[in-house]
Amino acid sequence: MAEDSWAQAVDLQESGGISASVKSLSLRPAKEIPRASSSPPPPPPPSSSSPPPPQPPSSSPPPPSSSPPPPQPSPSSSTSSVKSASTAATAAAVSVSTTAGTESAVPDVNGSEVKPQSTTEDDEDKADSAEVSLLNKMIRTNLLVTEQDVEVKQRDPNSPLYSVKSFQELYLKSNLLQGVHKMGFNRPSRIQESALPMMLADPPQNLIAQSQSGTGKTAAFVLAMLSRINPDLNYPQCLCVSPTYELALQTGSVITQMGQFCPEIRLAYAVRGNRVERGVRCEDHIVIGTPGTLLDWCSKLRVVDPRRVRVFVLDEADVMIATQGHKEQSIRIQRMLPPDCQMLLFSATFEDSVWAFATKVVPEPNVIRLRRDEETLDNIRQLYIACDAQEDKFHAISNIYGAITIAQAMIFCHTRRTAGWLAARLTQEGHRVAMLSGELAVEQRAAILQRFKEGKEKVLITTNVCARGIDVAQVTAVINFDLPVDREGRADCETYLHRIGRTGRFGKRGLAINMVDGDHSRRILRDIETHFNQKIHKLDAHDIDEIERISR
Repeated sequence: MAEDSWAQAVDLQESGGISASVKSLSLRPAKEIPRASSSPPPPPPPSSSSPPPPQPPSSSPPPPSSSPPPPQPSPSSSTSSVKSASTAATAAAVSVSTTAGTESAVPDVNGSEVKPQSTTEDDEDKADSAEVSLLNKMIRTNLLVTEQDVEVKQRDPNSPLYSVKSFQELYLKSNLLQGVHKMGFNRPSRIQESALPMMLADPPQNLIAQSQSGTGKTAAFVLAMLSRINPDLNYPQCLCVSPTYELALQTGSVITQMGQFCPEIRLAYAVRGNRVERGVRCEDHIVIGTPGTLLDWCSKLRVVDPRRVRVFVLDEADVMIATQGHKEQSIRIQRMLPPDCQMLLFSATFEDSVWAFATKVVPEPNVIRLRRDEETLDNIRQLYIACDAQEDKFHAISNIYGAITIAQAMIFCHTRRTAGWLAARLTQEGHRVAMLSGELAVEQRAAILQRFKEGKEKVLITTNVCARGIDVAQVTAVINFDLPVDREGRADCETYLHRIGRTGRFGKRGLAINMVDGDHSRRILRDIETHFNQKIHKLDAHDIDEIERISR
């Protein structure tokens, strides 16, 4: 393979995920652009508010380069790198010791003392949407099969609406089609069926698309970028903006895997830590990066000429606008692009703020949305247990486990102290418990989730940090140890729906149990009943016969 070609990608079937080394831009104060390494740039120093990026396993094949590869997150490498320490990570998660409290301490699995805490403590975890997105990419090795219908709104309503059932119908270049099949895509996913004909249309069409993680969205826009590249033109023709360094590398690994049979196409990373010299032009065809650094490359440093860009991709828009400064920087990049540049924007949600941002960035778009699922909970049996205090909640859970068989359960707590206390108590009772909370690095969470998915732990206790977006399907019961509330203390019905939706999937019956203590939580329960127009019946946790009846 030529010196400027990409390093060989690791086969999905061999690795269980995507792991690859890609071409990056490394500019130094010199007349020529040196290309000493085919690896992504080293990660930026971790801040106190974000976990360090995942490390690859020592067994990963190094790229054909004299310099060692830097850390590189991927579903296979990140998961396997932490699996060897996942038992320790799980134990560390369970071992959450506290110093305050009125009840006696109990030893956890490591012998540390953990005291019960009131959920009024201000130690709740805040869900980080970028971390949730990255975590889903790390733990998923297969496409998510969604049952939601796709709603398509075309810019020109008189234009015929096309969809495809095979990649052959797209008339892709043979080397791209080979890369698609090598990645394990046998037929387009539901979002790809509608999106790809629009993204590959000639003349190019703009697109705003709603797509959940795992539905093949990244592969779709990567295919669109690779299809638009003219490898004879040695300048950036495609820009892709990601909210974080780690998500940029995840997208880069997909580009490498899909483009492994296109060695003439090169990729550069515009991320903090990849230093460039002002005015030295980038000759790579695709540049992927974070908004601030990519803006500097386009304006202050003049590494990229935005007037020549043919495709602009803005990924994870809902995550982007949740990060301070990213929205404004993305808009500034978009305004530098030529009028005929194809704009592609993707978001997992379409809240009003996301929609306002999307329509500002993408002019005259086609729109693909997922039809909102009917908020039906008919196949989930919802119950509540009246408790006097936190200790009563624990005893209620013990009684339930003593009376019926629960294959796997997720228990949601409001604070990490409550979660740690409960994990220690259940572990002491002999349950195989895993716990997720905000102080764990993303790779540790991925290892814990993977063990839970494999059935090595039967109870997963989590805080609000994993209340949304984490896809763990094989759960037969969900317990709300604390009912979900928003920042104003009101019922968070959307989070409640997402939580209990972890059970009762694919037409199976599920079980959701809510712990209610005090007047405030009773009001929250009533608000949830009103919102969904469904009665949540009371369960007597001291009546074993009544508990046994819920499993029939």
